[in-house]
This record gives sequence, structure tokens and C-alpha cells, in this order.
Amino acid sequence: MEMTIEAGKDTLMNYIMKNCLWQFNSRGWDRKSQNENIIGKATQILCKEETSRETLADRCYWAEAQELVNEWQCFPWLQKMNDNDIKAMMGKLKETLDYQLITNSLNEELKNPNY
Repeated sequence: MEMTIEAGKDTLMNYIMKNCLWQFNSRGWDRKSQNENIIGKATQILCKEETSRETLADRCYWAEAQELVNEWQCFPWLQKMNDNDIKAMMGKLKETLDYQLITNSLNEELKNPNY
């Protein structure tokens, strides 16, 4: 079965919302950084590109991304996608995560610069 970019993004979003604790960080800037770095490194792993692991933060994000990619082995359609489609889907996934978990969140603490 071939998966569309939008349907794949929705499937991966659903997986993250149900199974990942990193999405619940209590500060908006942390959520933004985690979304960017975990999804970015997961994209690199899926596309078999080099991932930076120079800093402690890089290694932490890489570990989360690698675990995510390992868990996504249950989606055979993902293994069949080409790199351009993976990058497009993961970009949309990051945008949706940012919107759902930061921009559209009702948690006012996320927007408090002193928190």
C-alpha cells in the first residue's frame, strides 16, 4: 500500500501523540527545539544521512530520533518512501507538532518568558 505524504504525516503524528513523552516539555522554547532537533535527526536517519552527535544535546536528540525510527519499523510504507517524500512528510510533521504543541496550545505557561 502506498501512503500519501499527508496520510503518513497524520499516522506519525498520532504515534508521537500517543507514545512519546518528549512532547510534553513545560516550556515552549524547549518544545520548539525538541521538535526541530528530534524530527530533523529522525529525517536524517530515515534518509541515511549523517547526523551530528558532537554535543550532549545532539546526542540526546539523536537517541530520541533513533528510538522513534526504530519504533516506526512497524510502518512498512515508510521504508518504501523515497528521500524527497520523507523530507516533505517530516517537514509537515514538524509544522503540525509546532502548531499543536506550541502555537495552538492552551497552556499559557508555554508562552511565559519567565518560566
